[in-house]
Amino acid sequence: MSALMLILMAFVVANLPWLTERLFFVIPLSQGKPFWLRLVELIVFYLVSLLVAVWAEMQFSGDVHPQEWEFFVTTFCAYLVLAVPGVVYRYQWLALNTK
Repeated sequence: MSALMLILMAFVVANLPWLTERLFFVIPLSQGKPFWLRLVELIVFYLVSLLVAVWAEMQFSGDVHPQEWEFFVTTFCAYLVLAVPGVVYRYQWLALNTK
């Protein structure tokens, strides 16, 4: 799995919480998803993305390079930037089209 594929996967997964009113695409919520629940989903999807990246690193090199907290802060911030299109879609695009 190439680095570009990992970034594209992270882009898609980062935008998933903003696309549906179901919790993790499975559990239907009667009154919609509040913002804080979308953030919880985003964090869980970030952790899943990290697991996929660790798996890919294991497949490529056979070992996982140890990381410190700066790596995780930086990758989480990049993950938040990748989620911006979904946030814009949910809170600006849909709001514009309902008027």
